[in-house]
Amino acid sequence: MLRGSIVAMVTPMDEKGAIDQISLKTLIDYHVVSGTSAILAVGTTGEMSTLSKKEHRNVVGWVLEISDGRIPVIAGTGANSTYEAISLMHRLNDSGILACLSVTPYYNCPSQEGLFQHFKAIAESSDLPQILYNIPARTGCDMLPRTVARLAEIKNIIGIKEATGNLSRVSQIQELVNADFLLLSGDDASALDFMRLGGIGVISVTANVAAQEMTQLCALAASGNYSEARRLNHRLMTLHQNLFFEPSPIPVKWACKALGLITSDALRLPMTPLSEGGRWVLRRALKNAGFL
Repeated sequence: MLRGSIVAMVTPMDEKGAIDQISLKTLIDYHVVSGTSAILAVGTTGEMSTLSKKEHRNVVGWVLEISDGRIPVIAGTGANSTYEAISLMHRLNDSGILACLSVTPYYNCPSQEGLFQHFKAIAESSDLPQILYNIPARTGCDMLPRTVARLAEIKNIIGIKEATGNLSRVSQIQELVNADFLLLSGDDASALDFMRLGGIGVISVTANVAAQEMTQLCALAASGNYSEARRLNHRLMTLHQNLFFEPSPIPVKWACKALGLITSDALRLPMTPLSEGGRWVLRRALKNAGFL
């Protein structure tokens, strides 16, 4: 079962914008050694929206090849076109990924019925397990608990990454779904409280630079040792927050480079490099958390 710290991994690029496979290997080895539960490739943090379809498939393939069964791999396959989301999933049907993560349609803002039909159509098109992804701050679309509950009845929809930051959603969804439906936080800053209320882990941006610590945080929460978990989370809190000081993944890519995990913090437009002020803020956060 997917649980614990799942990293929403960055996609390293060189200064010309090409995928940096050497840094990709460094990142994957780092997560294997650190005990990260799984890798989410080509999600929001992995800049899926600026990758071509060929690059999307290639990155997933490289991650699977490099990881070589040492760590489970999930892939982002969401789109605001149902047809496109199905197409992305079909390209990965026989790839070896454990599951796919499918975000709510962005920009076109469907109704709750539209959301249900969208994810139902995706699920019916493939046997791949599907994790729903609700992040209204980015999509402008909030999937409500009753819609999640309807979708949870579909056999290969296995869980949700809930990134509203609204902790009441944990109990609201729990009351409506079976116990085996996976509840994963998508917000590092509130992930500990999310797990205390019944969530089983987090799909984490912070884990890109604090993999061992996020693994430990989730293990402490799972064992009920919340006093130690709170102490660790307090140490990480400024980092949780400042990794979003500018639009993600701008800060986390810079942090990965600062820690020597990738050779360049290059991004693709419309994302731009971390500002001078952002570098100062993030450098201080990394130092305060003990990483620099």
